[in-house]
Amino acid sequence: MYTHHFLVSKGYDLWFHGNIIIDSNESIKELRILKKIIGTSSTANGTIAIFEANPPFKLKLSVRILHNRLWLKRIIFSFTLLCISCSIKAQEYVFAGSYNWDKDKPGIYVFKLDTVTGTLKHISTVDSVLNPGYLTVSANGKYVYACTEAHTAGMGSVSSYVFDKVTGKLTFVNKQSSNGENPVYVTTDRSNHWLINANYTEGSVSVYHLLADGSIAPASQIIAFDGSSINKERQDAAHIHAAVLSPLEDHVFLPDLGSDVIRHYKFNNQSARPLTEAQPSSLPTMPGSGPRHFTFHPDGKYCYCIEELAGYVSAYRYMDGSFTCIQRVASHKHNAAKEHSSADIHVSPDGRFLYASNRGDENNIAIYKIEEKTGLVKLIGHQSTTGDHPRIFALSPSGKYLIVANQISGDIVVFRRNIKTGMLSKTGKEKVEGASCIHIVYY
Repeated sequence: MYTHHFLVSKGYDLWFHGNIIIDSNESIKELRILKKIIGTSSTANGTIAIFEANPPFKLKLSVRILHNRLWLKRIIFSFTLLCISCSIKAQEYVFAGSYNWDKDKPGIYVFKLDTVTGTLKHISTVDSVLNPGYLTVSANGKYVYACTEAHTAGMGSVSSYVFDKVTGKLTFVNKQSSNGENPVYVTTDRSNHWLINANYTEGSVSVYHLLADGSIAPASQIIAFDGSSINKERQDAAHIHAAVLSPLEDHVFLPDLGSDVIRHYKFNNQSARPLTEAQPSSLPTMPGSGPRHFTFHPDGKYCYCIEELAGYVSAYRYMDGSFTCIQRVASHKHNAAKEHSSADIHVSPDGRFLYASNRGDENNIAIYKIEEKTGLVKLIGHQSTTGDHPRIFALSPSGKYLIVANQISGDIVVFRRNIKTGMLSKTGKEKVEGASCIHIVYY
């Protein structure tokens, strides 16, 4: 593996032919060079394109420049990338949240992923925090934001930490009320100006301005929802389970497990109140399905939703805030009438495979092949998570590894991903009591 650097024009988003995106808010970007284009990944410095190649070499790409949300022109050009250093090793940090149920126990764990062996090295932990059930990392890699005091009656907060990539330690910055019980999902925009939080129990979303030091200001918006559906035990009220920004970050989608809809808002990061209701304001899902998590394909043309209660994956064609359902397939091995508990869903960075986790009786990862031209998926296998209750999983920025958090068995398990077949093989395991969330960042 070689490390290369090259200049990218300031102030543009560069959309490479094949829908590979480089976010160029800074003038210099770092690329990891392999042998062919295999995808994109989030890093501390933005989004990098991942290639395979033997340096030095010339790469000819078709590029479209997106500026002020309008396609301006297409430019054909070539780069000559020269090897600057062959000794720089990638650092991939793994952040794990947990349900610790006690502030005296570790809540957030930091590991380093060995990208050669697929094993984890424990670096640090954060104590004095209660139930950091979900977390995310800012686009610049400097801050970690967590849903805290989750699953705690009458409580709920969102917390900020500054991350030192040299020591691997997190330092508490501040916290704000989640303005609703049981926060379960947070996301930030690429400008690092906004944090959006989903409250499950109270069925609401809260939006916060992020300050320059990474601290969270009091909520700028709080939107509560009414709703219900046919499963009287689980769908007696609205239950927002995620908050997902569109690829251009001009829309936000909120899967509502309790109401069987995906709620839809326009997002404007220049506004003091960035969310405004879109039309239509929601996308209905199958009654009793319980939409939980939601992810976009790297090309931005397709998106996929995991349905917790039905144990199905729904595929959609996407364009400028509009959805068209094109497929609905089971995620479980056996789709007999029983209670399902599907949880998380992600597309591989190369856009070729889709993964979804199933809890309950099966405790596995469903593996799908994605048809490039249509976005349709085909179930090609299941991989046991070798643990109990795979609540959340994540793919490494290179797409080489998948790491899953098994909540009940209290461990995180690393799998090496076969880039060609999509299949998984176990490479490592670490104990994390109440493991509930995984986030992987390349530094």
